[in-house]
Amino acid sequence: MAEGPAVQNDTEQLRRRNRELSILNAIAQALNREVDLSQALNTTLAQVAKFLDLQAGWIWLMSEDSQDSYLAASQDLPSALADNHRLMEGDCYCLRTFREDDLEGAANVNVIECSRLRNLVDGTDGLRYHASIPLYSRNDKKIGVLNVASSDWRELSPDDLRLLYTIGDLLGIAVERARLFQRSAELGAAEERNRLAREIHDTIAQGLSAISLQLESADALLDADADVERVRKAVRQALDLTRDNLEEARRSVLDLRATPLEGRSLVEALAVLADEHTSKLGLPTNLEMTGGARPLSARIEAGLYRISQEALTNVVKHAHADHVVLKLAWTSDAVTLSISDDGVGFDTESIPTERYGLTGLSERARLLGASLQLESSPNVGTRVSVSVPL
Repeated sequence: MAEGPAVQNDTEQLRRRNRELSILNAIAQALNREVDLSQALNTTLAQVAKFLDLQAGWIWLMSEDSQDSYLAASQDLPSALADNHRLMEGDCYCLRTFREDDLEGAANVNVIECSRLRNLVDGTDGLRYHASIPLYSRNDKKIGVLNVASSDWRELSPDDLRLLYTIGDLLGIAVERARLFQRSAELGAAEERNRLAREIHDTIAQGLSAISLQLESADALLDADADVERVRKAVRQALDLTRDNLEEARRSVLDLRATPLEGRSLVEALAVLADEHTSKLGLPTNLEMTGGARPLSARIEAGLYRISQEALTNVVKHAHADHVVLKLAWTSDAVTLSISDDGVGFDTESIPTERYGLTGLSERARLLGASLQLESSPNVGTRVSVSVPL
């Protein structure tokens, strides 16, 4: 039996809704994968052009501090605009309209004549009109404008408008997230500089003071015509301190590498770190894992790797251990890193923990939204663990 018009209409509507959901799901997944803002925007433009069969698209963003607009991403711009960047500078009709709140709401997102293309004769690729979709943050702050264009457009259907407006919502959230991530990274860099400054003061600067005292002692012995062996002993002590401080300085510089994992996964990088401590320092170090390993964000992986580096350095300096175990444990809602040694240990209640380099570890854990757990007893060993929520 043939389907009636109502059934056919319902079927067509269902197909369209399924297609829209597929489009939105693909765009949301692409945005969720990308942390870099420029890459996220370009990926979205490519997805929009593919699924909606559009000819071109470009995104204007407002600078956070000045609200000046800039071209943040583009997909297949008309050659006249792509070849002459000056034509994409300054204000235009859609940006002015956006600032004046005339683009607010899906009902006002429709095809307008592009003021940048209006007076051009060549290089427009048949484009004269575009749809302008406003981009807002979750607190309704103006973020920018998404423009999409096709040569055969005059008006958009309500369904097209609704879909484009929803895509605009996803883009606004992605831009806000990327900017928050950037600010977090900048704050983390500032925290790292502060930590290094304290470390230099607490270790290298103190070591240099000790070297200075030894050299002053040697100089005084020379002035007093003291025994040569006493002078030589003071100089040797100064040389030993100098070597220790040079090693400390090298370690601090290596810890500041821009890409601590060097393209490896966290598990791979920790395996290399354990092997290096075993082969180069003669301290047997094993890596263990429990639970199902899952991908982590670059920020969490880098933070856990730094904590591992610093904790192992503390073991070498203070623990006098014969064996160390690095352990990564995954659960459904967290990943936990622990570093355990069988060294001399200490009484956590009677000995200041900053003497064992734990202040820097606590700060690194805090930057990951985690807390540092410390277990230690004299002649038993020490265990440091950090659990990061996922």
